[in-house]
Amino acid sequence: MSSTENESKSISSISEDEHVLKDEIENLREELKILKGQVRSMEYTSNLEREAYKRELSAAYDELNMVRRERNLMKRQLDEVMKPPMLIGEVIEVLSEDEIIIKNGTGQTFITTAANEVDMKDLDISVRVGLDRNNLVIMRALTRGKDPVIMGSELIERPIVSYDDIGGLEDVITEVKETVELPLTDPKVFKRIGIDPPSGVLLVGPPGTGKTLLAKAVANSANCTFIRIVGSELVQKFIGEGGRLVRELFQMARDKKPCIIFIDELDAIGAKRLGMDTTGDREVQRTLMQLLAEMDGFHPLEDIGIIAATNRKDILDEALLRPGRFDRIINVPLPDEGGRKKILDIHTKDLKMAKDVDISDYSKKMDDLSGADLKNFCTEAGMFAIRRKHRTIKKEDFDSALVKIRERDESKASEVPAGMFN
Repeated sequence: MSSTENESKSISSISEDEHVLKDEIENLREELKILKGQVRSMEYTSNLEREAYKRELSAAYDELNMVRRERNLMKRQLDEVMKPPMLIGEVIEVLSEDEIIIKNGTGQTFITTAANEVDMKDLDISVRVGLDRNNLVIMRALTRGKDPVIMGSELIERPIVSYDDIGGLEDVITEVKETVELPLTDPKVFKRIGIDPPSGVLLVGPPGTGKTLLAKAVANSANCTFIRIVGSELVQKFIGEGGRLVRELFQMARDKKPCIIFIDELDAIGAKRLGMDTTGDREVQRTLMQLLAEMDGFHPLEDIGIIAATNRKDILDEALLRPGRFDRIINVPLPDEGGRKKILDIHTKDLKMAKDVDISDYSKKMDDLSGADLKNFCTEAGMFAIRRKHRTIKKEDFDSALVKIRERDESKASEVPAGMFN
């Protein structure tokens, strides 16, 4: 074979190799593109997964923090539940920073000390303190509190009763205004004349004559704090508790002055001291003596009016009735004919009565009946009208009500001792 043929063969083989290499290079390029696409897809997927993992991790941290907060809260609540309760005591005297005389709730006296976190400036005589129940160490100083009986005696919502709703007691209303409201609303009048206003007003009269109604009207009319308490609420079981309530009652009045104190059923604590030896009677007498001390003691009662009501003046202690305590004793009598007419007009103004009913005729027939009886008379007449299915209250309904009121009044009069309300 000639050299020319050999060269041509080698050239053709080289060209074939070039085509093969080119094809392989193209294939490699295609594979590289595919690999690059796969890499990009994997990077995108990994980024998405990374972001999802971050979100899950953040949510896990948030949940962990919430669980930690709940754990801390439950731990604090558990600590509060497990904390032993403290006893209530009262500081009698501070001897030094390490020796303090206290009295616990049972009346026993101890010498104790205060914990490090207690500020000695807060410990003064008569201050309430919390005591460790095991060793009586003072754990904290408490604020001065008042008994719930006293706190609940303040009238927040004024009664809707006014002086116009009280009939037949014009003279009594005038006296109450002069002795109770005027010293609080215009005290300069008394200073100009040179006299001290009355310190207390005692309303005396049979049941149902309007004593409590007068107090409601005063509470509505007077622009001041009104404190109302029943005498029986001041009678307590333990020694000294009744006197403490009286002190807190007058202290709250001084804090909220100008103020009016109304003591209903004064005879519950103001009965005569007869020297009885029972524990209950002695405690009632201690409460009475505290009331006497508060009314004319060393603490002035400026801008404080006192009203009391009773239907048993005959059993009241003489110390209550002397000037300086209850300066004015106002008798609230049974209404006369004119007073009965006014009371009936007040209670019948909203009633649907027949035209032939003359209410003034009944005021002449109702001697010795109180204002409460007259109100009950109108109610009973309405009940008879309902029973008889009348559209209005007729004369026969009022006649039946009068008979019923009279029968009940006669039965009560036979049971009341003579001279009770004198």
